[in-house]
Amino acid sequence: MSLDTIRLSQPARDQLVWLKRTTGIKNWNVLCRWALAMSLRDPSTPLVKKINTDSNVEMDWATFAGAYGDVYLALLKQRCAADGEPLTDKSISRTLTIHLHRGIGYLAGNKDIQTINELIAAASE
Repeated sequence: MSLDTIRLSQPARDQLVWLKRTTGIKNWNVLCRWALAMSLRDPSTPLVKKINTDSNVEMDWATFAGAYGDVYLALLKQRCAADGEPLTDKSISRTLTIHLHRGIGYLAGNKDIQTINELIAAASE
């Protein structure tokens, strides 16, 4: 597991397909950034389970994070520290995976999100 390549589960891929179609946002990475931010702002620890990253959706860190890679990495490290996780590549990568998947679930589960404006409104609540 590494931050070099970010892979998604098939259910997360299916949820992102629905979100892309619904919101009109065309890029996986944009939706994934929103999903990560929404999960990280929730102070609870995600229900940890094995996430099977078996879909054909993958992106490298530079594509996922864009120009804000240092910011996303700092947020992930801060979350690891807050959750008592070691600051190793493995734990940071695992934190990214579980929060990314939880965030995608949050976005897909919010049926009020039908447009980009509604996505922004949901994220700023």
